[in-house]
Amino acid sequence: MTAQIRPTTAKPAVLQIDYPDSDGQPMADNTRQFAWIVKLKEGLESLFQADPQVFVAGDLLWYPVEGDNRTRRAPDAMVVFGRPKGDRGSYRQWEEDNIAPQVVFEILSPGNTLSEMALKLEFYGRYGVEEYYLYDPDRNDLTGWLRDEGGLAVIETMVDWVSPRLGIRFDLSGAELEVIRPDGECFKSYVELVNERDAAAQERDAAVAERDRLAAKLRELGIDPEQLG
Repeated sequence: MTAQIRPTTAKPAVLQIDYPDSDGQPMADNTRQFAWIVKLKEGLESLFQADPQVFVAGDLLWYPVEGDNRTRRAPDAMVVFGRPKGDRGSYRQWEEDNIAPQVVFEILSPGNTLSEMALKLEFYGRYGVEEYYLYDPDRNDLTGWLRDEGGLAVIETMVDWVSPRLGIRFDLSGAELEVIRPDGECFKSYVELVNERDAAAQERDAAVAERDRLAAKLRELGIDPEQLG
């Protein structure tokens, strides 16, 4: 009796696709652009620090399509509602419940070209961004787009515009943009926060010194300041 040998069907090899965590491009072209990127990212991080389901990132590569490592962008800052906080090498949308960043920011630099910015707008419109803000710190000019039925539509005026998703207000009345939180506080750089802390400490120290001076004066007059309450 001859044994029947059944041919085996080889499984096709699974193509492993690499999704790099870096595009080789610098985060910023100059110190002013870098400072604004950090200020925005940290301000947004602080705004949503108590919500574990809001992910904020700066200059993180976003891959919207599984199997495609060429379609990608790295917004200067982005906010994703519905995704947990935590470290990531890149934002691979299919691993994130297929949730696209709802809000993205770009800080314009002199090196950005019109065609480059047009491609970014087209990308954000195609892949589901709800709000896109582009700020030019050299001209103190802010442009915004909001999603409607046709895609991302330009916002007619940004004066005192309030982001529907973030609740922050954009104030362009001064020499540069002020981003104001729902509680009325402004986004600040780390240096500004340190200066405010130091100023408050100096005020406290001055108040204590004045209190001690008055107490000493009362004691010279034979009055116990402790008895005065």
